[in-house]
Amino acid sequence: MTRHQMRQNAFMLIFERIFNQEPLSEILEAAEECETVEVDERVAALFRGVEEKKDLLDAEIQKYLKNWTIQRISKVSLAVLRLAMYEILFCGDVETDIAISEAVKIAQEFTGKEDVSFVNGVLSSVSKALKS
Repeated sequence: MTRHQMRQNAFMLIFERIFNQEPLSEILEAAEECETVEVDERVAALFRGVEEKKDLLDAEIQKYLKNWTIQRISKVSLAVLRLAMYEILFCGDVETDIAISEAVKIAQEFTGKEDVSFVNGVLSSVSKALKS
């Protein structure tokens, strides 16, 4: 599995979690049984990491929203942003620019143009703030 596929699979689990409050282990088990999402250790670790840090990630995302709130963001964009912010803040082996590029690619695959621009704009603000 490529790193992009790993992120894509983690994104799908993160998205599912927004609607499904079952224990993480059950979501992972269901994904494996349905074979809709390929789950390996890396995918599960990203999924669990995002879930463990969700409140902190949302607070960080909120800092970069202009005239928006977390509640107004589409659920797909929220899942993409959580994944990217997790990688930026907690995955030392992932460069910020790579996390942003991958998030934009995932947004392109699962959302419309407006959401892609939104995700890119929020993450570009994050990148600029981190470089300052």
